Amino acid sequence: MRRYLMALLLVLPACAPQATQAPEARPLLRETGFYPATPGLEWVYVPEGEALASPPYRVRVEGPTVFAGQEVLRFHAFGRGEDRLYFRQVGPSGVKLWGFQDPSARVAFAPPLLEYPPEALLAVGYRWGGSTEVRVELLTPSGQEPLAQGTLSYEMEVLEEREVRVPAGSFRIYRIRQSYRDRRSQDVREVWFAPRVGEVRTREGRILVERNFQ
Repeated sequence: MRRYLMALLLVLPACAPQATQAPEARPLLRETGFYPATPGLEWVYVPEGEALASPPYRVRVEGPTVFAGQEVLRFHAFGRGEDRLYFRQVGPSGVKLWGFQDPSARVAFAPPLLEYPPEALLAVGYRWGGSTEVRVELLTPSGQEPLAQGTLSYEMEVLEEREVRVPAGSFRIYRIRQSYRDRRSQDVREVWFAPRVGEVRTREGRILVERNFQ
């Protein structure tokens, strides 16, 4: 069965089982960056509309690494069987996504996808976007095998700035529409981003319930 590029990028399943671990007692960290990215930071989410006691999803900044020849930060998203690594650069030019990796596949963007613009540009009405060449490889015991390649176009727009209340607290957020398009299909998502906090609502529709920093 032919796999379309959009499906690979947006709904590529994670196949690693979730390990059950006892909660760890950690000190509350402090973060001052507009786009939080200090190693050790962690966000906890549950799907919108689910009970707070539902099994959570977590995102953790694990630290620096190298991806596609670039010095990047590794973000680990996990929970409910999900196990995915994201490789980002965070700095004055915004947040650039170079790729991500599941236990079974690796996706690389060239040039990197600009997830968020420079801090000074993030305002209601601002738009940004571009196109990137996407390369998808299967990860096998014998190495990497090419699976798919193509062009992905994207456009982001800040729709509004407003106050929201979620289980993790009240935040002033930017509501951002994300549109992705390849030759065959289009996908539109929405995120809520709060400066110095991170994503209060993710593109998957998960709501922030806890974080380990101020």
